[in-house]
Amino acid sequence: MKLLWKTHLVLSGIFFITMPGLAETTPMLRDSLPTEWEYSSQYSTAMPSDDRWWEGFDDPVLTSLIKLGENNSFDLSMALHRIEMARQNWEVAKAAYYPTLGISGGWTKEQQSGATSSMPGKAMGLDYFSLGLNFSWEIDVFGRVREQSKESKASYNASKAEYSAAMISLCSNIATAYFNYRLAQGRVDVAQRQITSQERISKITDARHEAGLASKLDVAQSLTVLYSTQASLPALINMQTAALNTIALLVGCYPDKIKEVLAPSRDLPNAFRMVKIGVPADLIRRRPDILQAEYELAGYAAAVGIAKKDFLPTLSLNGSVGTSAHKIDDLFSKNSFTYSIAPQLSWTIFEGLARNHRVAAAKEQMLAGIDNYNITVMNAVIETENALSTYDSSLRQIALYRKVLKESEESFTLAVDRYKKGLSSFTDVMNAQISMLDYENTLLETRASALTSLVKIYAAVAGAPENN
Repeated sequence: MKLLWKTHLVLSGIFFITMPGLAETTPMLRDSLPTEWEYSSQYSTAMPSDDRWWEGFDDPVLTSLIKLGENNSFDLSMALHRIEMARQNWEVAKAAYYPTLGISGGWTKEQQSGATSSMPGKAMGLDYFSLGLNFSWEIDVFGRVREQSKESKASYNASKAEYSAAMISLCSNIATAYFNYRLAQGRVDVAQRQITSQERISKITDARHEAGLASKLDVAQSLTVLYSTQASLPALINMQTAALNTIALLVGCYPDKIKEVLAPSRDLPNAFRMVKIGVPADLIRRRPDILQAEYELAGYAAAVGIAKKDFLPTLSLNGSVGTSAHKIDDLFSKNSFTYSIAPQLSWTIFEGLARNHRVAAAKEQMLAGIDNYNITVMNAVIETENALSTYDSSLRQIALYRKVLKESEESFTLAVDRYKKGLSSFTDVMNAQISMLDYENTLLETRASALTSLVKIYAAVAGAPENN
């Protein structure tokens, strides 16, 4: 379908269009719109099941969860049903190219009043059997049916793009939930390791106190740190359970079905080897939400064409062929056959300007579709830029926090050694314990943030850039 507008001015990344029938000039955003609203293989969405970007994380548990989600997800199932509904509606629209046929049959008995005729007399009765074939056909001379078919086809293509978006969203959400689960699981492991270390330090302070080498304050401080870490465990376990429930919902099964698969502790994947920073802008154009916005706009353009066809006449052909007789045995006799054929041209001359308003409303709907297309493109660019920026900063933070954690562990070892020798107070040990726990948790959170940002990059460009 040709666009109903033409380029008017290009200036500083913003161009303007002038639409027939509208006096004003409408500003457009910087992404260029297609010259024709037809599907182009230049921009297509690779299904995640073909792209399989998650295999780059080298985590078989994640791979199995995504496969389970592809098979069980109710969201994908609903999207498939919507595709089928749109396809059936398209078939309904195409069916208008063909004539409508019908069969009728029956028995009629009637009587006419003899007192109402110009020559009063005896009432006349009539009864007969009839059997016939009727047909009606709107000949698409002016393209009304063609425009309706284009509109339905655009809706069908939009529903397919919606399914692709649902698939990409599902895979990215499963990966994000999985990394959140491993993060919570890792924080539980960190807390349990720290509790073991803090219990050992508490025994040291208790022994020094009994030997008269430390005050009761050291014992109280060591227990405070220990109990504080122990108190954080229930909340961390609850976070892990919530992440498990989220995964279960996404993959379409109950938590107890996947609990054993996720129970063994597993470290977060290495985020440094997943993707190169810098994604070509054309990758964003293959996003299914952008393709969906294009198809929806194609449907709106077709709706404008449909509204304009109301100004043109309608050519139809109606007819019937059949047989009538007083007796059933005579239905197929030579003189019983009847037929009629009636070509009809109808043209509404005046409708109280309703057609003008319908065209205007369709054009406004199309302008709204243009706005939706442009904001969709802008959101895609911003989402990609944000994901790239977060990923880059997370990688930098990981490298720095590893150094910080290493020095924190060294500080803790030195603080404990000095405390045992009576060269420093327990406050140094306590501060070192708290700092080491905080830095280890922060490093875990930063690693998880880098991985989720990487997933967002894949979702933002509809797949792994290096595979396309």
